[in-house]
Amino acid sequence: MTTTEPAPAEIELAIGGMTCASCAARIEKKLNRLDGVTATVNYATEKARVSSTGEVTPDDLIATVEKTGYTATLREDLPAHRHSQARGGTLQGGRGPAVPDDPERPLRTRLVVSALLSLPVVAMAMVPALQFQHWQWLSLTLAAPVVVWGGLPFHRAAWTNLRHGAATMDTLVSLGTGAAFVWSLYALFLGTAGEPGMTHPFELTIARTDGSANVYLEAAAGVTTFLLAGRYVEARSKRRAGAALRALLELGAKEACVLRGGVERRVPVDRLAVGDEFVVRPGEKIAADGVVTEGASAVDPSMLTGESVPVEVGPGDAVVGATVNAGGRLVVRATRVGAATQLAQMARLVEEAQNGKARVQRLADRVSGVFVPVVLVLAVATLGFWIGAGAGLAAAFTAAVAVLIIACPCALGLATPTALMVGTGRGAQLGILIRGPEVLESTRAVDTVVLDKTGTVTTGRMTLLDVVPAPGEDADRVLALAGALEHGSEHPIAQAVAAAAAERTGSLRPVEGFANVEGLGVQGVVDGAAVLVGRARLLAEWAVPVPGALDRARAAAEAQGRTAVLVAWDGAARGVLVVADAVKETSAAAVGQLRDLGLRPILLTGDNTAVARSVAAEVGIDEVVAEVLPQDKVDVVRRLQAEGRVVAVVGDGVNDAAALAQADLGLAMGTGTDVAIQASDLTLVRGDLRAAADAIRLARRTLAVIKGNLFWAFAYNVAALPLAAAGLLNPMIAGAAMAFSSVFVVTNSLRLRRFTPLPGNAEATSAVPAGRRTAVPAP
Repeated sequence: MTTTEPAPAEIELAIGGMTCASCAARIEKKLNRLDGVTATVNYATEKARVSSTGEVTPDDLIATVEKTGYTATLREDLPAHRHSQARGGTLQGGRGPAVPDDPERPLRTRLVVSALLSLPVVAMAMVPALQFQHWQWLSLTLAAPVVVWGGLPFHRAAWTNLRHGAATMDTLVSLGTGAAFVWSLYALFLGTAGEPGMTHPFELTIARTDGSANVYLEAAAGVTTFLLAGRYVEARSKRRAGAALRALLELGAKEACVLRGGVERRVPVDRLAVGDEFVVRPGEKIAADGVVTEGASAVDPSMLTGESVPVEVGPGDAVVGATVNAGGRLVVRATRVGAATQLAQMARLVEEAQNGKARVQRLADRVSGVFVPVVLVLAVATLGFWIGAGAGLAAAFTAAVAVLIIACPCALGLATPTALMVGTGRGAQLGILIRGPEVLESTRAVDTVVLDKTGTVTTGRMTLLDVVPAPGEDADRVLALAGALEHGSEHPIAQAVAAAAAERTGSLRPVEGFANVEGLGVQGVVDGAAVLVGRARLLAEWAVPVPGALDRARAAAEAQGRTAVLVAWDGAARGVLVVADAVKETSAAAVGQLRDLGLRPILLTGDNTAVARSVAAEVGIDEVVAEVLPQDKVDVVRRLQAEGRVVAVVGDGVNDAAALAQADLGLAMGTGTDVAIQASDLTLVRGDLRAAADAIRLARRTLAVIKGNLFWAFAYNVAALPLAAAGLLNPMIAGAAMAFSSVFVVTNSLRLRRFTPLPGNAEATSAVPAGRRTAVPAP
């Protein structure tokens, strides 16, 4: 079906065939040349977001991408309720093809087969004892499928680059392996390399040769396999770009208990319609955005705001789908369902942030863009020089091909994967998970770190901070009686009081006549005393006066954004319990470490300003942005980026996912939600903020090693090229030089194993997590 109508104001295309960030830049450039079109192409998510104000049709956009050498299909929005598709891994609709359950399987198969075939080829070429009478023909049989079929992704990309006058790492790989393979065919079939008994002895003499006895099959097969391994690792990290969206879609309720004609019926959530009333029991997720029509309860809003303080709701109050009902039974009338819910809007926000996030071009590609044309010019010049010097066509051609072979990036192919493997391995030992190579590029220039409050700077759970007894009362008795009574409530604040009482007194006392007063507190009999625990309104209903000292303590706690719970028994108020989300003991030290790295810290939270400023003052942060929703967090990050800042975001909640995706560097607490982790670039397994400083240090160190590896890999090529151009390289010298270069690169990468955390951070950098929050924290 063709689409001849003008393109909508904004559409998305699923792009296929990209192999590096320069491919995305090429497509983006072509699309932006169309009249009235503004396009951004993201290599990681393989999507193009296109805005059009002219008469350009979707077919025009697709045709432009295809002329550039890639594939494109229209992509439709994914409704939030299509969980079966989200679980299956496809995020495409309409004309877009379904994504297979394991998209890396073809590349993994290509890698495994190539590795199995290449190993004996490399062994025979490097160990003369294994070179039996016809070993070279077995090498050809094993190497041919590796170079032709295994290296097909590189050859395709090189052809695309050639058509557009560009050169990347793929061009260098295809050129080098192809030259080595074609020359080996020449030497085997037309030269003397195919004769029985031919060997490659260890002769490190420099002498001119016509190359007819030399084969380079091990170089062609080995380099192809090395780089396939790097491409596979990159493909696995790229796949996570859509994992955050899938995790978000999975947060919603799968079923709704619809109330029709007074009868409750469970139906799939995608059959819920606007206006339907549905029942939400304690502990259940709210199925859709709506308004409470019956009942009262406390709702955990952390999915939306990230804050752990529950919100009391009753008839007429709005509630958000996927949040958790922490208290009583609710009846909710649906006002927004499916793709219109706030959960779906958050998913769209994360996706837009990922689409707009600039992915740096790989360092190797940037260098290859200069190196490849130089090698080609040198090869042609070598050929012309030796022909002009009368050395003969065979010798001239040998020298020219030697230039291409010696430029084949064996060490270059190892430079990034080995450093990444060692760096990420060391990071895993320290509880720091690095997602991919582009992450390391991002850490280089980070100058601002935006910190979420709840679960990042603070513990993310309600904690009893203080007990203020009335004059003449014992604080332990106040807590013991209140804790015994609160143990019967499911409210998060009640559970914090009960846990503190159990820890301080050892055991909780028995309760008689327990009753939950919805929205106000609890009451019951403990040790023969009639106890009330809750808001001032609860005490007022029982005509219990609150002394001035306790009222001042309550007001002071609430002024700091904390929750004050009054305790009374036998007709008198006996104390105030102060409950809040406590600051982690290590947060102040972590902020100091981030400052020492040259980073400017900013606290960004959905909580109220008073709480935010109190926490910021405690940990040493000067800049605070409070009372923001997920969209606002993204806007703050974009504003900082527009000011020229390179922004890192540290968060742990669902509401942080879009900001993590938008940031130049996203760091998720491993104790946080799956959505945040999937949207981030680095994960701090233990959830200790001090690990953020070590994560940035490790990433910067790994990037420095990669740069060193690339320098020496190219330096080896540059140093060996004159010998090749002079026709003085025999296979053993070339092989020895390649081996030395590769060993150097690996040894240099192994230095990352000695990376150590900052003094005092041993507890923060441990691979054993302190505890993992569920996607939406349970009450």
